[in-house]
Amino acid sequence: MDVEIPVLVRDAAARFGAGAPYALKVVAGQLADDPEMGVPSRLPGIRTVLVDGELFEDCPALAVGYLHEPDRIEIRYVALAPSAGPDDVQEAEQERELPADPDVTAVTVREVADAWHRITRRLRDHAPDSYAALRPGADLAAVAALESGLGVRIPVELTVLWLLTAGDDGADGWGCLPGNRALLPLDAVAAVYRLKTEAQARLDSANAGRPEEERITVWRPGWIPVAADSPADRVSGLYLDTETGFLGRWSRYDDHPDDERDTLVTYLEETADALETPALAPRDEPGLIGGTLVWRSSVVPAREDRWRPLAALGSE
Repeated sequence: MDVEIPVLVRDAAARFGAGAPYALKVVAGQLADDPEMGVPSRLPGIRTVLVDGELFEDCPALAVGYLHEPDRIEIRYVALAPSAGPDDVQEAEQERELPADPDVTAVTVREVADAWHRITRRLRDHAPDSYAALRPGADLAAVAALESGLGVRIPVELTVLWLLTAGDDGADGWGCLPGNRALLPLDAVAAVYRLKTEAQARLDSANAGRPEEERITVWRPGWIPVAADSPADRVSGLYLDTETGFLGRWSRYDDHPDDERDTLVTYLEETADALETPALAPRDEPGLIGGTLVWRSSVVPAREDRWRPLAALGSE
């Protein structure tokens, strides 16, 4: 059985310690002999192997997620393992209800992982400062704890993204998404959700007695913050509506003039397309200032002379 480890997954493992890539290689060898050794994860089609960090020098405990197909295995992500043991992890996973259509959800897992790998490959090769600002993937326990704290079921596409990276600290004040938005770290997701929920609660008190058409709604329980307009400015950004599956925008003044109307999958795929073929970018043009990805809309006049367009993939 062939076991594939994408280069970006190897790179992600290296961030956890010098011994992590070797541990990943050992797991790959074990999977070649026993493809079913992992436990089913919350992501249909993805199984998880837990790595005991004490068995490897300079390597923490890891969770390795892989996709098992009839003729191959592809390791999709590596993240810090939860503190619970394998039996506890499997029990917690099995308690969750599977989506109505596991096959469709498995496709979503693949689409998010593929789009994010395309994005980070371009960052690694051309914008190393932006690549270095991405946080390692979250562990499964952290995602579960956030879900419990919010009281909202986290969609599979957002779970996959957070397992790949748990936020963007920004390079020189710029995030890596169009408009130089930055993926929120999980603690910031919780903080923004709490602040917006509290703001809505105050409005609900003021709305009491008002006719329905005059009531003001700035936040709904099923909205999960995803990205801020910049790493240092978290008063506006994008949220994922868990009821519709579409991205929307929250802002400083609670106006929403330009709802994205993208799913998270299409947003990431469009971002990857723009980085690979900048001339066809429909919304914003990617470029570079030194080793940092800077989208055209974010370039201030004082730095215009340093900005250069990102080369197309085919012209490299």
